[in-house]
Order: sequence, then C-alpha cells, then structure tokens
Amino acid sequence: MDIEVGELERAKLTPARELTVRTRPDRIHMVDLFAGPGGLDVAAHWLGLQVDGIEMDANACATRDAAGLRTVEGDVRDHGPAEFYDSGDFRILAGGPPCQTYTVAGGGAGRRALNEVLELVKAMSPTSGEDPAAKWQGINARLDELDDVRTGLVVEPLRWVLQAHEAKRPYDAIVLEQVQTVLPVWLAVKEVLEQLGYQVVCGILRTEEFGVPQTRRRAILIARLGCAPSLPEQTHQPYRKQGKYSEEELKRIECTTMQDALKRSEEFKVISNYGTGGDPKARGQRTFNQPAATITGKVSRNRLERLDGTALKSDSPRLSLDEAGRLQTFPAKYPWSGKDQAQQIGNAIPPRLAAHILAATLGWQLDQHALKDAVYGPWEETKSSKPLAPRLPGEDD
Repeated sequence: MDIEVGELERAKLTPARELTVRTRPDRIHMVDLFAGPGGLDVAAHWLGLQVDGIEMDANACATRDAAGLRTVEGDVRDHGPAEFYDSGDFRILAGGPPCQTYTVAGGGAGRRALNEVLELVKAMSPTSGEDPAAKWQGINARLDELDDVRTGLVVEPLRWVLQAHEAKRPYDAIVLEQVQTVLPVWLAVKEVLEQLGYQVVCGILRTEEFGVPQTRRRAILIARLGCAPSLPEQTHQPYRKQGKYSEEELKRIECTTMQDALKRSEEFKVISNYGTGGDPKARGQRTFNQPAATITGKVSRNRLERLDGTALKSDSPRLSLDEAGRLQTFPAKYPWSGKDQAQQIGNAIPPRLAAHILAATLGWQLDQHALKDAVYGPWEETKSSKPLAPRLPGEDD
C-alpha cells in the first residue's frame, strides 16, 4: 500500500533518504518561477511531475511553447501562490531568479545591490503579531526605491513562500538555484525558511560532477517541511587539469566529455573568442575529450579547430545551437525558438543537474542509465514517457 504524503510528513524522520516521497509523480506539482526555456521543467517531465512555469520573456516562451511546456506568460510579481493551491498533493516551489545586478565581478555597484537584497530578505522575516498587509506595503515601498528593478526579483520566491505560509497552504518543498555568487542570498533565505519550520540545505554544485559535459557551478537551496533534505550525491569525477583525484573521487564515473555529447566526426579543440581583451594567447581552450567551459549566451563566438590548429575539414567551426543545448544536457532536437536562442541556452540550468536536484528534494534514487538515455534521446519521446519516474508498489512496469 502506498504511503500518502501527509503520513510521511507526520513521520518526522530526519534523513531525506529515509523520508522518500512515495506518492504518484503526477500528484506532485511544481511551480517554476523565472522558468526560462525549460531547464527545470524538462527534468520535472522526465521525473513524471506536473509543472507550470511562469516566464515573461517572449523568446523563452516561444521555446517553451514549441517544447509543449505549460506556461503562464507574464511577470512573476503579478502572480502568486493562490493560483496553484489545488494543483497537487505535494507541492514544490522552484526557481532561478535573475541576478545580473549583484553578480558582476567585484564591483562596488554589485556589492551594494547584494547588500540591498540581504536587507530585503531580513525585512521579510516573520515577526510575531505583525500585520501582513502593513508588512507587504513596507516591503513593496522598499522594492520601488531600488535603482534597478532586477535587484528585487531574487526575493520573489521568498514572497511566494511567505504568502503561502500566511494562507496556511505552505509548500512541501522549495528548490532555488543560481550562479555561485548568489550563495550569500540563499543562506539569508535559509534563515527565514527555518523560522517557518523548514529544514534547509545550501551549497555549491559543480555540474560536471553530475554528468554534465561542462564545468559550471550553481548555488543551490533545497528546503523541506518535516524532514532534513540532502544535496544530491555526486556521480562523476570533478574536472581537474592535472587529473589528480582522491580515493573517493576515483570510484566515480569519469567526466562526460564534449565528444560524448556531440559525437563529432573529427577531434577538435574549442577556443574561447571573447573575454580576453583581444589577446589570442590568453583565450581559454578545451579539447574534445574534456568537458566544455561554462556555456554562456556568447557560445556562438567560440571557434572550433583541429588539435594541430588547422581548420576542421568536415565539421562546422562553430557550435550549432543544438550542440550548445546538448552541452547543457537539453535533449536532442529540443525546439529552440524565438530570438536570442544562444542567450536562452546559456541562462538555463542544465536539465541533467536539475534532475539530480529534484530527485534529491524528493528523496528518490535516479536510474543513471535511464537518465543518460533521457539526455541523449529526442525530446518528443522523453517528455511524455517519464523515464525517471519511480515505480511504486502495485504499478505496472
């Protein structure tokens, strides 16, 4: 007999691996704020979850529409949790809010913006006997005073959490992700969530340690009601130029390489064509048998050539958009649409990493072979086949 979510939450077991969510995946609903072209959504589909994404960028929405992802096109600030209260038995809030204003390298403006966000998070902390209406009026006034409206977007997921809590319809789980410089914000959010009764874990994940053919670091927050979550366990070795690994790391799978993902006919190296002040000697290089450097919106500027520096004979000297998407672990033939497709690809969370994060949130074990097949298979086949959904007792194979 299946254990219902409510019974699990009352069990109060602490290790997440002992508190697996054992309900039908299609009764688990996720709202994805700032959903972009669908990195988290793709992983949720593989896991069999129901998901609605909120996204205001018309180009990302065009991709989502072509991919068949459910989308509310609009500004996250114009929506709230009440729109989705009856969407599932177990509810997840997820999101990767934009953070351009305070992730710029070292600058004074970036530091000021980060401090503003940390002060906003502190102001949003619940206080006994407070008037919710007056509280939100004050917070909205502070948001209106920000020099750059994007600075305040990072607190939107917390607004959703607090409003759901005030309505006595709290989320069962929360997943937040962004670039690694956002970790101080997640640590501040963690303190607020703990006041609401959540148990929270934060940390930096390296994408190549989860089978992504790319080196990229993401700051992750996972929160659960009723149990202590864990960050996902690494499955692959970290990328190191020297190739020196600990005994524990040697037990893992070797890094997924660019060639594993792209299957090009010629051995190649990728030369970064930007960010080096125009000095060709200073440009970063990776070879076909290594993971790619971080895929950004400028990926189309990278140049590919043979290992000896001569031109490729049969393959393109540039990465196609489909290839860039595959280095992000979007499935083959993902229907990139609209304008600024390279930027859409570079901004997204890799679906393979997202699958690990969501599975860890739910306490599920991933079938690594099924995950690999999902990543390399065509999207039209994997979006509805739920290749990573757990089989529960009594279900047909």
